[in-house]
Amino acid sequence: MAKAHALSAALLLVMSVSLSALGGVHGICGMSNDEFKLCRPAAAVNNPTDSPSADCCAALGKANLSCICRYKGIAGICLRKYHIDAKRALALPGKCGLTMPNNCA
Repeated sequence: MAKAHALSAALLLVMSVSLSALGGVHGICGMSNDEFKLCRPAAAVNNPTDSPSADCCAALGKANLSCICRYKGIAGICLRKYHIDAKRALALPGKCGLTMPNNCA
């Protein structure tokens, strides 16, 4: 049980550090800060758009989808700070016609 809590805490720390990069030039999962913002409307917690924009899909096409899978589950809680629903965000590649890695399903 203690290992699970330690793993969760470590994962949240990694996510926090990763998300702090959103303000910088490095972005997240191979997407720049500007590319990440292109997908925000379709993954918003409140009033999301029905589908991602073509620009969002183009950005996701260059993204590291395995990295995006890491935001599934407890790590996705950190995304709420940015008003992003992790479940919606994880659905975006599929809406763009991209195939998520098998270990992400």
